[in-house]
Amino acid sequence: MQKKHSSISDLFRITTPAAALAFSLVASSSHADEDMSKPVIKVEKKKDGTYMYIDGVKVHETDTTKQPLPPVVTPGDKVGAPPSDAVVLFDGSEESFKMNWTDTKGGDSKWKVVDGALESVRRAGYVQSKEKFGSCQLHIEWASPAKVQGNGQGRGNSGVFLMGTYEIQVLDSYENQTYADGQAGALYGRSKPKVNASRKPGEWQSYDIIFHQPQFDKGGKVTKRATFTVLHNGVLIQDHTVLSGGTGWNGPHAATEYKAHADKLPISMQDHGNPVRFRNIWVRELKD
Repeated sequence: MQKKHSSISDLFRITTPAAALAFSLVASSSHADEDMSKPVIKVEKKKDGTYMYIDGVKVHETDTTKQPLPPVVTPGDKVGAPPSDAVVLFDGSEESFKMNWTDTKGGDSKWKVVDGALESVRRAGYVQSKEKFGSCQLHIEWASPAKVQGNGQGRGNSGVFLMGTYEIQVLDSYENQTYADGQAGALYGRSKPKVNASRKPGEWQSYDIIFHQPQFDKGGKVTKRATFTVLHNGVLIQDHTVLSGGTGWNGPHAATEYKAHADKLPISMQDHGNPVRFRNIWVRELKD
């Protein structure tokens, strides 16, 4: 992103996106903002051994009335396919596009479906989901144009916006130099990716994103900042990154600040004048 929109550690290579996300969430427990008073752990010594209780629940509790089993979610039949509890926002069909997406005013979007992909159209503006989300897991695949034109921020530029507000940059960053906090996988203007995991122009790429939304008090002051964990093509590039402020364009050397907003807002993608394509878009809502 290089224009104001109209409205709105170490590298771990892990075999699958799901495994890497799980590892990242475990690793994030050492984060500086961690509340060390939680969970509440109690230990009791009894005749038959040591009993530990975590938030009142016994370790290895077999009584499912006291420790319910997790709900069953059937994974997709291949890597990147939506699991059974996902909201599928785009499955490659024209029907899916019309059903789930609008322009920023709620009307029909001028973006188009090409070969099973949603393609940005120059001057069509942002496209946004009809359904609104807060904290979520988002999977989205994208491809910059196979024919390379331009350089820097002018080459295969778009963006994925959580809550229509917080941008993960989309850019052809394969052998294309630009500022670090504006290349593919950056939280635009705020946090550069740990590595450049970009594929060649025209090849399909994936983002797997874990996003926890910010929280605000009644006066509009941020009380809990947003966090991002992002895998680019299966490579961890944002590791439970705390977003220091907004990601909007605010001149060549500044980004916007946090501004209070609703608890749920659309997911959107940017038209930056380049015919970037998107496919296989699905989301799972998360509880904070």
